[in-house]
Amino acid sequence: MIFFPYGSKEIEHLKTRDEVLGQAIERMGMIERAITPNLFEALISSVVSQQISKKAAETVWNRLQSLLGEISAERIALADLEAIQGCGMSTRKAGYIKGIAAAAQRGEVDFQELHTLSDEEIIQSLSALPGVGVWTAEMLLIHALCRPDVVSYRDLAIRRGMMNCYGLEELAKETFEHYRKKYSPYGSVASLYLWAMS
Repeated sequence: MIFFPYGSKEIEHLKTRDEVLGQAIERMGMIERAITPNLFEALISSVVSQQISKKAAETVWNRLQSLLGEISAERIALADLEAIQGCGMSTRKAGYIKGIAAAAQRGEVDFQELHTLSDEEIIQSLSALPGVGVWTAEMLLIHALCRPDVVSYRDLAIRRGMMNCYGLEELAKETFEHYRKKYSPYGSVASLYLWAMS
């Protein structure tokens, strides 16, 4: 298993910039967050996981892997919609997965070249795909591309972690932005800790 890479440089920066978060990092130590370097596979996995529990997502994912052998645009394109749905997901979600595979085959998104684009360009490119929103694209920036500076306002657990970290009753967008800028350029590492505190 491969984990999100970070070390003393990122930790020292966050401790210097934010004392409260720094204390939490000190308390928690290093966090191992698994990543999926294959971007296409990571995206399909993310769609599978939408709006279901982690345990349910693992079950569906294992069935999908058994069905396809490997998670690729070609294999998904060859599989019946009903067979994909039969892995334990809605027709709509199975349709999204077929749609993403078709878009990849048409070259609408070049998964081999995505790593050369900026965070914003990647979000724009991926969120144009069926069933993929900005949040999903942001999660891929962290969990597939290991981009260093992503703190997602759309992620409920991140917001909850931030409120817990600073003892806030509510979290205005401006307050969120204030902390996000403080963490930069290592926001993704801050995100790992905020998740752990949610």
